[in-house]
Amino acid sequence: MRALDTIALILVIVGAVNWGLIGLFGFDLVAALFAGSGEFGTINGLSRIIYGLVGLCGLYALSFLGRNRYRDVD
Repeated sequence: MRALDTIALILVIVGAVNWGLIGLFGFDLVAALFAGSGEFGTINGLSRIIYGLVGLCGLYALSFLGRNRYRDVD
């Protein structure tokens, strides 16, 4: 589970940084990296997949709130 948590956290961070760039500068990093146009109406298939994964990881990251943070880690 630790690997899944790490991957989810990385994708949530990527999504947060991307939305920060969109909000502050109007720049869509994911679309720019994966040859999208940078406009919300026009994104390619790979960008859609990444946006979908980021969204799913965000939902998964909600489970972090209900976890026992003080348990012993082996």
